[in-house]
Amino acid sequence: MKAAVFYDREDIRYEERPIPQIGENEILLKMKICGVCGTDIHKVVDRIVPPNTVLGHEVSGEIVQVGKNVTQFEEGDRVFVAHHVPCFTCHYCNRGNYSLCTQFKATNLDPGGFSEYIRVSAVHVKHTMGKLPSAMSFETGAFVEPVACCLHGFESIALNPGDTVFIMGAGQIGCIQIQLAKYFLADRVIVSDINPFRLNKSLEFGADYIINSKNEHVRDRIMEITDGQGADVVIISAGVNHLLTEAMECVGKGGTILVFAPFKRDLVPLRADRFFQDEIKLVGSYSSNPYNYDKALQLLKMGVVEADKMITHRFHLSQLNEAIQCAHSTKENVLKVLIKS
Repeated sequence: MKAAVFYDREDIRYEERPIPQIGENEILLKMKICGVCGTDIHKVVDRIVPPNTVLGHEVSGEIVQVGKNVTQFEEGDRVFVAHHVPCFTCHYCNRGNYSLCTQFKATNLDPGGFSEYIRVSAVHVKHTMGKLPSAMSFETGAFVEPVACCLHGFESIALNPGDTVFIMGAGQIGCIQIQLAKYFLADRVIVSDINPFRLNKSLEFGADYIINSKNEHVRDRIMEITDGQGADVVIISAGVNHLLTEAMECVGKGGTILVFAPFKRDLVPLRADRFFQDEIKLVGSYSSNPYNYDKALQLLKMGVVEADKMITHRFHLSQLNEAIQCAHSTKENVLKVLIKS
């Protein structure tokens, strides 16, 4: 089989690999679609994974072989699958913090989603795999994992109907979050970015106001839109450290800031007095958990998240290097990039 293998920032090789052998409780999946995630881009551009790594985790595909003990799936089933599984029994799992579980990050698909065939382990089969509705395309099915991640983030912010939500970053995740915020009955959704194409796309997904942070003063615009009150919820969906400082200036009294992007390990100045005086809450959200997938699938099925409208580019597996460069480019009119085998 073929796989797109990371070696360096601009060195992703389309290589021949042996088809994985499965055990009696496992499944062999033929990858049909794998989405390019912001974390895939981060791992490639910043070289934070070792050479000889196969990335990719937003996977949909068709089952081509099942282990003899697998009863809930069969050959030919169209499915989605996600890449991390918690143990459900450790300190963190018992507190509902599944993505902090040691096993969570240790588990993965074999190899990653940017390969023609994937061995799906027994714990993945049990906890992160699900059948796609007959009318749902593989492309839409590949959105289950990122929508689940966004749902996990929304679990942390206690969004109330009528709230004003400010999303910093109009990329693929930001546009999913716009649609979810509207679904959860946010009154106003404000989106900032420096990319005019993405800002205009955010309007298509329900944003009420857009702010070009390259040309406009973000705090002033937020206060103008909210009559000086600030946003009830601020979601940081771009991995730019200074956005945290900016978010503290834009969140209203009693509001919540959700960090939904990987930051570098730098010190960031914050208005520390606001935590006490204004009862500001600052929370983080990493990945998803197995309890998010069914809801994500249903929201896609209902059209709450319009996956088809988000796709701007499609590349063959052999073109992953070009796909990463496209997704990372500030010049391309790009939102969601998909890889097909």
